[in-house]
Formats: sequence, structure tokens, C-alpha cells
Amino acid sequence: MSVLDVRDVSIIYRVGDFKDIGLKDWVVKKLKKQYVAESFYADKHITFSLERGDMLGIIGSNGAGKSTLLKAISGIMRPSEGEVICNSNVVALLELGSGFDGELTVKENTFLRGALLGYTRKFMLDKYQEIIEFAELQEFEDRPFKHLSSGMKSRLAFSIASFVQPEILILDEVMAVGDGGFRRKSEEKTREIIAGGATTILVSHDLEQIRSMCSKILWIHKGEQITFGDQTQEICDDYQAFLDGVLSLEAVKEKYSR
Repeated sequence: MSVLDVRDVSIIYRVGDFKDIGLKDWVVKKLKKQYVAESFYADKHITFSLERGDMLGIIGSNGAGKSTLLKAISGIMRPSEGEVICNSNVVALLELGSGFDGELTVKENTFLRGALLGYTRKFMLDKYQEIIEFAELQEFEDRPFKHLSSGMKSRLAFSIASFVQPEILILDEVMAVGDGGFRRKSEEKTREIIAGGATTILVSHDLEQIRSMCSKILWIHKGEQITFGDQTQEICDDYQAFLDGVLSLEAVKEKYSR
């Protein structure tokens, strides 16, 4: 039984010359019917489903629409077309600095993020020491969050998300930040979460990470779904061949349309 269904989801952005001409000229152009607005698909007809315990890797070049799709799945954005069906508790790490206050301490921010995720103060008190130790930030508990490096911020964000028992965990390039030791630790923690029955979605440019961790894979190119399936190794091989210029996109589409 699927825990997440993405059905024919498209996300359309409308763009025009408003920011270039200013409000007054825009009103005049609208009245004269001279205002030009264009639409483009950030994601176009994306369809897949995940079951409990699946780990999905999403691959694609920059600008493919990966992060936009994650925002629709996590409920931050509403699809322009299609639907996302999800009745599970979703924890999304899309932007490492979001949900934090730079002026508050690391400890205060830990409780703040927990509250934003819907967890009680008692739960966070019980989990706080585990969270801060996993993030390796014991010496920084009382320092302002803004003094942390990007790697430290990512460690704290990942640690909070992984200890609040999500049913669906979404990671957007989060495990790519930090030193090798923390990357290995975060991968092990992710496997623990999956073993506990959680469904995980990982966006990463690290193909080896995708190969070693993911049971399913979704390839998006310029908003278009190239393929989705459980042939993780084969699809990663084809994606690498595409990046190397050995395999054309047309050949890939033909292969997976059979």
C-alpha cells in the first residue's frame, strides 16, 4: 500500500516584465492589453508512488525541477495540475537555514524547529541531548545560531529531523554538506529511519550515495520525467553516460518508453 502518490503533477510558473517596468507602467500596459506574461513548466506530468520503507533518489541536472517537486510533496506549494496524496507525517529539509532564527542560541533553535514540526516541549526535552550530541554541537549550545558554519547548521537540521520520528523524510542535498565522518553517520542514521519503516526522498548529485542507499529512482530533466523505477544501478549508469555525452537523451527516452 502506497504512503505517497504523486499523480500527473505539473507546476507552472507565470513570468512577465512586471519587475522590469514597475507598477505604474505595468498598470498602463494591462489597461492597454500590452502586458506580456509567459508560462513555463518547472515540472511537467510527474507520476510515481512510494511504499512504506522505500528510499527514493531523485536525480537530474541543476534546473531540472527537483526542489520544486519536493516543495509540492511537502505541502509548501500547490501543484498547478495533478495531485499529491499523502496522509503521513512529512519532515522536509529543503533549505538548511529555514525555520531557524539567527539571533537565538543553538539550543533555543532546536526547540523552535521542533515546535514548527509539531512536537511537544516534553518530547524535545527527552530528545534534546541525543539531537545535540549527534550534531556534535555540545560546545555551541549557548552560541547564537548565526555564528555556526553552514556545515554545523546542516548537522543540526539533519539531527533534529532524524530524531523526531518522521513517517516521510525529505532531504534536499542535506547529506552533501559536512565532513566525511558526518556524511557516513547521517547515511547510517537514514538507514535506521528506513529500517524503522519511514519512507525517505533524497535529492543528491552524489550518484554513489544514490546507488548505495536508494531502492527507487526518479530522473527528471528540465521538468520532464525521464524514468522512474527500482532499477537504481542501471538508471544511474545511464544518467552518468548522459552526463558524459556518451548517451543521448533521445536514446534514454526510447529505452525507458518500451
